[in-house]
Amino acid sequence: MAETRVALVTGANRGIGLEIVRQLGRLGVMPIIASRELDKGKRAAEQLASEGLEPAVVQLDVDDPQSIATGVANAKDLFGRIDILVNNAGILIDGPSSGAPTVENVPLSIVQQTFTTNIFGPLLMIQAVLPTMKEIGYGRIVNLSSGLGQLSEMGGGYPAYRMSKAALNTLTRTLASDLGHGDIKVNAMCPGWVKTDMGGPEATRSPEEGAETAVWLATLDDSGPTGGFFRDKKQIAW
Repeated sequence: MAETRVALVTGANRGIGLEIVRQLGRLGVMPIIASRELDKGKRAAEQLASEGLEPAVVQLDVDDPQSIATGVANAKDLFGRIDILVNNAGILIDGPSSGAPTVENVPLSIVQQTFTTNIFGPLLMIQAVLPTMKEIGYGRIVNLSSGLGQLSEMGGGYPAYRMSKAALNTLTRTLASDLGHGDIKVNAMCPGWVKTDMGGPEATRSPEEGAETAVWLATLDDSGPTGGFFRDKKQIAW
């Protein structure tokens, strides 16, 4: 890239999000850690500072529309632009630890909370940053989805999470189609089963591996794809 790009990464104080920030910073991108709790974001930034990186930090809770508006405004105030948005923040609260509910018995409250974080949050983030991307004539939007949201391989269990990620994939394709093959590229990716607080210690992938495809999509050149779903830098079925 000929100029320094600015990337806003949600849920970036730990796990895959923090690793995305780390890898983007190493590529010369100016990353912004968006963290629900500002202190945790600052501690993450201090960790990266010890590695020679200098990410910025903003407080941003994707469950709160006002927090999104304020956080995006603060990010724009820091650098005057947002070139890259990585919608990383997400929750999985209908797994074994919550009794492994099915469609038959999953509480509506769990579905509502999951959709608030996993789909409404990304939608509002996109709406907040898109005007700036259109103004500067450049944008990369990366939505962290999951194989559990693939309709082509849909299974049972995790109903709220599966539905939310399928909806996120729909958002990805719809926005990409709305924008066309221009200067703003929108893609979804599956990081795989990653050793994070969500994935647990038995997961088969490291955060470094989980972040790699997101970073690739965040830094696509002008000939790169839009409107796709990727794992390991390869397109996969919806």
